Amino acid sequence: MTHVKRVSRRTALKLAAAGATLPLVHIRTGHAAGKVSVAFWDHWVAAGNVVMRAQCAAWGAKNQVEVETDFITSVGEKNRLTIAAEAQARTGHDIQQMPGWETQNHVDQLEPLDDVMQRLIATFGPANEASQYLFTKGAHWMAVPASSGTQNKGPCGRISVLRDTAGTDVVKMYPVEDKATPEAEGWTYDAMLKAAEACHKAKMTFGIGLGTTPDSVDTAGALFHAYGADIVNAKGDITVKSDAVRQVLEYAAQLVKYLPANAVSYDDASNNRALISGQSALIWNPPSAWAVAKRDAPQVAADCWTFPAPKGPNGRFLPLGAFAWGVWNFSRAKSAAKELIGFLCQREQVEARCNVVIGYDVPPFASMTDFKVWEQVEPPKGTVYNYPIRKSHNQVSHMACSPAPPDIAVQIYNRGTMPTMLAKLQSGQSIKQVQDWAQDELEGFVR
Repeated sequence: MTHVKRVSRRTALKLAAAGATLPLVHIRTGHAAGKVSVAFWDHWVAAGNVVMRAQCAAWGAKNQVEVETDFITSVGEKNRLTIAAEAQARTGHDIQQMPGWETQNHVDQLEPLDDVMQRLIATFGPANEASQYLFTKGAHWMAVPASSGTQNKGPCGRISVLRDTAGTDVVKMYPVEDKATPEAEGWTYDAMLKAAEACHKAKMTFGIGLGTTPDSVDTAGALFHAYGADIVNAKGDITVKSDAVRQVLEYAAQLVKYLPANAVSYDDASNNRALISGQSALIWNPPSAWAVAKRDAPQVAADCWTFPAPKGPNGRFLPLGAFAWGVWNFSRAKSAAKELIGFLCQREQVEARCNVVIGYDVPPFASMTDFKVWEQVEPPKGTVYNYPIRKSHNQVSHMACSPAPPDIAVQIYNRGTMPTMLAKLQSGQSIKQVQDWAQDELEGFVR
């Protein structure tokens, strides 16, 4: 999955030089009126690229526009290096697929896309909350949320282990039907704590990491926000010594006892391996771990169920790993670029791409969560039905470190401040020591 890391402006010159060595990057010095070029993220599911290329070609043929498509891998940060190189050179693709924080990182060099978003919102309703936070500046949309590559990172658990070991029937709790159940109301962080303890005793420890890579940051971010425990508020004030933060740390001090002993060294592959190997009862992840298990450990895959985040005092918050499509303000094909983005965001195109990647991609509009793919994917049938947010879930899409101002939030995210706080609790530090450390850390970000 995508590893979100900010590329600072100070390193842009170095990245521009590095970008010259990248494969599949066509940086042009001019744009013909009948051409538009797009740098897409190279999808983990290769079939997603095939359909995306075909959709672009179909739109180009209909509109007599030559569409140039490049698919740039996130391995080795090549997609981010390309974005930085083009921003520095002020030439390159017309459209860039921006992962995570990159829209905010290059917001001054992007064309506002309010006109595109106004049409999409009028047709499909509002975009999810995390996308509204990530891809806007003030009242303006600076990029259009993309379904391609965007994923939710909620719990995925072993059906039989959670049922037989922890007494938690996740299928009964969240069936293949958009309806609220009494059992779902009881899925709280306290319930997750009890389940974590039971599964740890059964040597099926929850694969929740306390490292500094996105999976750990996103999971910790959802936990903190569920307690209303934002460590920096929307005004940029440090609030790490609030009662809410103390409350979440008191909870976490119990939870970390039942997490892996090496949780602090977890990267984004660690939780996947824990589930696929049959050694973990629960992880927080998109369906990629399940998909690999389907290939390599089918008995594990057939026992997996994806379901919503637990409820805390402030509600349920589901981590989002998001992509967006941005248009450079130095592009000479802005009109064509906007029209192409609008076309790719239409329901028919989004559903076709979603189908071929077996439901991995999450549309930014709730009105598109009724695609049949999530109901049909197996084994077991309906295993990812509750992967997209549904009306009955009462959960909100969340970007870790929000609602802090993005220029501060990205630093908190990249430093992994919240999971590091939990790691310090696991190592034996007191809540006061953790809050004091975080206060000092955050003061460096807000200056």
